[in-house]
Amino acid sequence: MINIGLDMMGGDFAPAEAARGVHDYFNQHDSDCHLTLLGNESAIRIELEKFAIPSDKISIINTSQTIEMHEHPTRALKEKTDSSIAVGFHQLANDQIDAFISAGNTGAMMVGSLFSIKTIEGVIRPTIGAYIPREDGSLGLLLDVGLNSDCKPENLNQFAVLGSLFAEKVLGIENPRVGLINLGEEEGKGNLLAQATYPLLKDNQQIRFIGNIEGRDILINKSDVMVCEGFTGNVMLKFAESFYDLVKRRNINDEHLNRFNFESYGGVPVLGVSKPVIIGHGISGSKAFCNMIITAKRMVEVDLIHKIRNSFAN
Repeated sequence: MINIGLDMMGGDFAPAEAARGVHDYFNQHDSDCHLTLLGNESAIRIELEKFAIPSDKISIINTSQTIEMHEHPTRALKEKTDSSIAVGFHQLANDQIDAFISAGNTGAMMVGSLFSIKTIEGVIRPTIGAYIPREDGSLGLLLDVGLNSDCKPENLNQFAVLGSLFAEKVLGIENPRVGLINLGEEEGKGNLLAQATYPLLKDNQQIRFIGNIEGRDILINKSDVMVCEGFTGNVMLKFAESFYDLVKRRNINDEHLNRFNFESYGGVPVLGVSKPVIIGHGISGSKAFCNMIITAKRMVEVDLIHKIRNSFAN
């Protein structure tokens, strides 16, 4: 049985929304998944008592500390060894859980990913991606979206491989198309990074590279995996989030625009590390937690980490 660890103390609405997300997951999915809930046990049980959650589907690991959003990630992990994040990564590193989810301190989650479970051999830098809703109802994957603000061409080349594997195995996109985000479609366009990355992607036999794509191509079904360095990706991601907030403030109800709600997809995977890790938004609600559990389970079911490891070994 798949065992997924969930940090119940992460996020602005912990542990209430995480508990509701656990309820929603088991209420909506006939799953053989087991959830290991990490955090203050008494606080967790108070929230769980509001729902009829099968007791055999969950277990609780009590932790006495919580890493707050404002804390320095590395220092907090070293000093708060009994925090829900630190214990979660200990469980993951020792194969006591199969995946780990948190909407807590993003920096601490990244430090834990890099130093507790480490990167897959051959991966220069892990990456995090974001889901991009396209006009035709499909999803694209944009990466990197903030983990690597400065990159080398080799990094973007690897991001393309990681993103393609995730798009194919988890999102179910057959033979996903990879596009390099640039300021023009023609080969040779762009800054030094884009110009140097293009030939690497073109020669990469592990991906289906379609060439450069522009900003206007992001929201149409032109490329399934959209690659850029984290500075550009994060600007686009934050713009999309603010655009959705604007739509809601103006009481605009549109089927496509509503898909920009991050909760519809949950969190983002850390691709390139040796175990499945999902990082959620700090303001995640129950829907986001439910969807993070779905994504984590899918990553384990398709054995994504093994497929990434094989790809980089070859």
